[in-house]
Amino acid sequence: MKAVYAGSFDPVTNGHIDIITRSANVFDEVIVAIATNTSKAPLFTAEEKQVVLESLMYDRQLHNVSVMQLSEGLTVDFAKQHGAEILIRGIRSVKDMEYEMDIESMNKVQNPGVETVFFMADKQYRYLSSSMIKEVAKFGGNLDELVPAEVARLLKEKLQ
Repeated sequence: MKAVYAGSFDPVTNGHIDIITRSANVFDEVIVAIATNTSKAPLFTAEEKQVVLESLMYDRQLHNVSVMQLSEGLTVDFAKQHGAEILIRGIRSVKDMEYEMDIESMNKVQNPGVETVFFMADKQYRYLSSSMIKEVAKFGGNLDELVPAEVARLLKEKLQ
């Protein structure tokens, strides 16, 4: 089965990488779709995110994972266009679950043929958010356990 894991990945975190890795072990093919969060100004361009994610997938030998840009439209439509039957969503908390259940319901209205599969965040990553990581990076905090080394380097270049 083919699955899509969409997110803004601004920046990609160790939590994202964990969900991608676990998804790659479950599904035949995983498309990581870089989406635009229209409510936030991105720190990284879609192209920068794609280069980083492709490098991270290569380093981890996740050969069944591809990285694409979802420039506009609904994720559920993107999945259909790319022959995916599954949308992957990561859940960190009860708050995330409530939000994601609403999104799942809306996606079912849009395309009943696409299922949503939820992956619980590993306990070591449940507190991570891209917004929090940007704040830590902005003030020179320790990023070692939060993001891959390549992402930490890029964050420091952008924010310091």
